[in-house]
Amino acid sequence: MTPPNAAAGARLYFLDWVRIFAFLVLILFHVGMYYVTWGWHVKSPFASDTLESYMMLSAPWRLGLLFMISGVASSFMLAGTGAATFMRRRSWRLLVPLVFGMLVIVPPQPYFEVIEKFAYRGSYADFMQLYLHNYRGFATGPDRHLILPTWNHLWFVAYLWVYTLLLGALMLWFGARFEALSQRVSRLLGGWRLIVLPAAVLALARMLLAGRFPSTHALAGDWYNHAVYFALFLLGAMMGRQRRFWAGLDAARWLGLGLALACWAVLKICFSLPDGLLDPSQYDWFERFHQTIYALCQWGAIVAVCGFAHRHLQFDSAKRRYLTQAVFPVYIVHQTLIVSMAHALKPVRLAPGIEGILLIVLTLTISFGIFEIVRRCPPLRPLFGLGTEVRDTPQAQRQAAAA
Repeated sequence: MTPPNAAAGARLYFLDWVRIFAFLVLILFHVGMYYVTWGWHVKSPFASDTLESYMMLSAPWRLGLLFMISGVASSFMLAGTGAATFMRRRSWRLLVPLVFGMLVIVPPQPYFEVIEKFAYRGSYADFMQLYLHNYRGFATGPDRHLILPTWNHLWFVAYLWVYTLLLGALMLWFGARFEALSQRVSRLLGGWRLIVLPAAVLALARMLLAGRFPSTHALAGDWYNHAVYFALFLLGAMMGRQRRFWAGLDAARWLGLGLALACWAVLKICFSLPDGLLDPSQYDWFERFHQTIYALCQWGAIVAVCGFAHRHLQFDSAKRRYLTQAVFPVYIVHQTLIVSMAHALKPVRLAPGIEGILLIVLTLTISFGIFEIVRRCPPLRPLFGLGTEVRDTPQAQRQAAAA
């Protein structure tokens, strides 16, 4: 059921809340990356597999959800301007923070990484000379090396910019036909097909591409991620103004939640199976089963998050307006803060639980402190994805959020 204040033409406030929630989960996830055995820039001496099952609660769906929401936002921006203007404005709002981030925000991450992994003893100024001159001497494998310069966690911005250009090109090609196509897809995703069809697309992408093109976040050649993320971005762009779609997610929210949790439990069992348990002849069907379960977990969680948000969070408030403006600057700085503080705290050897809580609190506090400075300083605002004009009135904040 669509809430009364979610009538046609109203802003989808619940997606703003979902975006805020998803970026908060991202901060928790990146703090967790310090404590698990998965590869990351720096590692705790207490790293283990203890948290990995809980990290998997969000790993399959978090980024896909953000790309889908970005597609929705893009569709609303396109509705108010031409495709060419849309692409030009989005390029400015995304590329300026990306370039600034790669030159200023991101470099401390690989600096502390080479200190810990390669026993690098040069100063930060010495490292920046290597960073800016495309140094390839930090080898991570026989034919692999640390890429410098890098965008690290800002890969999301680079991908979003490319998808924005593709969507703008599609709009130039389709014109008014894009809306008709969106309506047909919305009707197609009715009833049981709302769960089955998107999950089938995600599963097919995983079966065909995940093994051949493992995730790199390098843009070029990252075909599995592109197949998933651009598909969800395009789905969001097509469904942004299709109220039937969001009402369907609302109706399927409990089913999506149950499906996501059940599939997470199955994935946990799959990851826990001892080596050698399966006969080699059984591996192919087991891999297909695992890929299908992963896709169902991925889409089921997206259905649940959007469905519950549609039901309970379709409202505006001063907090939403503030957090909507803050979330992108906080995203830009958060991982550098986590990596830098984790490295600095390592000699203190705090208990992992205390240290983890401290990293979360400090990351949020400093990130929002930086945002408070940035939003009041017009020259800094474009560097963090904000407009150049300082806007503090409620009406101006609403206009900025809508942009």
